[in-house]
Amino acid sequence: MNNYKPAEKETMYFIGITTKKSSIMKVFPKWMEHFNKDVIIEGIDLLHHDTEEKYREVVSFIKNDPNSLGALVTTHKLDLYKASQDLFDHVGEFTQLLGEVSSISKRSDGLYGHAKDPITSGLSYEAIIPKGHFKSTKGSMCILGAGGSSLALTLYLINKSKTTNDVPSTIIITNRSEKRLEEMKNIHASLDYPFTIEYYHCPTTQQNDAVVSALPPGSLVINATGLGKDGPGSPLSEEASFPLNGYVWEFNYRGDLLFLDQANMQKEKRNLKIEDGWVYFIHGWTRVIAEVLHIDIPTEGKEFDQLSDIARVAR
Repeated sequence: MNNYKPAEKETMYFIGITTKKSSIMKVFPKWMEHFNKDVIIEGIDLLHHDTEEKYREVVSFIKNDPNSLGALVTTHKLDLYKASQDLFDHVGEFTQLLGEVSSISKRSDGLYGHAKDPITSGLSYEAIIPKGHFKSTKGSMCILGAGGSSLALTLYLINKSKTTNDVPSTIIITNRSEKRLEEMKNIHASLDYPFTIEYYHCPTTQQNDAVVSALPPGSLVINATGLGKDGPGSPLSEEASFPLNGYVWEFNYRGDLLFLDQANMQKEKRNLKIEDGWVYFIHGWTRVIAEVLHIDIPTEGKEFDQLSDIARVAR
């Protein structure tokens, strides 16, 4: 038995922490109008690192309820899959590698789990970083936070490096806990790549400040910690110096976004190009919606731009 009521009409779910605050609640209905689909979205809020029983309950409900089509999972991607992997009939290669699920969908042969972040983070990265940037600048990439999204982006760049040298010369990853760094290091150790990856245990903002301030010109700095959305604050203090002629990418698009404010304070002085998580939001949702609703959604071009415009207006 579970505490979820059977869906009265076809429903896609958003499994997160503060789902009602997400722009998707306004955007999704407009997208469904565009696709001529009579599907609604419902949020399911779980506690950060919730109980195994709670994760299994929601996955079992989606699996067995006829009108529940699937879900996008954020924040809980690792915990949910760890607790309920036996409930999935099929999982993708990235789920097997990363041990996480960001997309839950159904087909005639059962429940599917996919980790979409290596795809969506890569699409977002390509939309932000100009072609040839790292080939010409020899800059580094610094990811603050060693969660699933961080690992996914490194996997994308590892795959990209097989066909081009337009990748960062060094990837630097910092994290507050050593455990996540070790888990990431173990996954990277099983793969081949031409650049250097460095791992730093940085439990304080001052330690992150030192890493970021030492980056060479043209480098990319990413806030992948969740601070600014899932919790207040920033992984940096105001003493940090962003790289000259660099790029700054905040994975979040909502919240207090202090990290983004810090970057904007140095924008002119350091000649920074600054992006929030809106493009990531669009790619993240459209890839999962395509999987859950079994429809073709392009990743660029006229229709993708149209979907972006619909989302921007609805937001």
